[in-house]
Amino acid sequence: MSQEGAEPELSIVIPVFNEAGRIPDSLRRIQGHIQGRGLSAELVLVDDGSTDGTVEVVRRITAELGIPLRVVPSEHRGKGHAVRVGMTAARGRAVLMTDADLSTPIDELDRFMPYLRDGAQVVIGSRRLGGAVIEVHQPFLREAMGRVFTLLTQLLVVRVSDATCGFKLFTREAAHQIFSRLTLDDWSFDAETLFVARKLGYGFREVPVAWRDAAGTKVHRGRDALLAAIGIVRIRWNSLTGRYTLRARMPVHVPRQERQAERTR
Repeated sequence: MSQEGAEPELSIVIPVFNEAGRIPDSLRRIQGHIQGRGLSAELVLVDDGSTDGTVEVVRRITAELGIPLRVVPSEHRGKGHAVRVGMTAARGRAVLMTDADLSTPIDELDRFMPYLRDGAQVVIGSRRLGGAVIEVHQPFLREAMGRVFTLLTQLLVVRVSDATCGFKLFTREAAHQIFSRLTLDDWSFDAETLFVARKLGYGFREVPVAWRDAAGTKVHRGRDALLAAIGIVRIRWNSLTGRYTLRARMPVHVPRQERQAERTR
């Protein structure tokens, strides 16, 4: 499924839960983009306890993809936990988190990567900035939930235009440092990600994206809205009680050839 010891330019982390119906198309679209750009990449799919044969479907099409792919099994704990597992397991020099439905097209990666090459360490997609294109809107209640959550995030956690867009790019160091410290498994993990990133001193570049709502969401409006609100409170409580008192940044493995290249500069 993967090439052991490979150190790709990019890791793409995708949390999956009961995505047997649409994951093959998403993986083929990612393959086309990556190979068309000549990138060395790996796919890291974290299975959040799927019961519909998602893993079997992925294994059947892996050979045709031509991109190293790892399936990381996980108990069913929620998207936040699945993303955390994948981001801390990623080996690429850049690490993208994206949704299985590719509601933000993988082509948007072309506009994100230059920011990392210019020195940014965290680049996040936004559906709220000027220049964003919403091709298909969410149902009214879901869109309202997202706006309320972002407002709460701005007031209580960190000021960004769109906390919940699932398309975010990190350097490997930033991904490992941030996600290894997270605690929340539900929808509010996005806000916790940005909160910890800011406490670690990482600034954000926000980039407007194209976005299309996809049918088949796993969001449960009432339950997940309540959990997200509780999550915001937990982030503030964790901060007040010292849960996020951060030690010095933990060492991150740097491949040998990168260390050698650095010494020759």
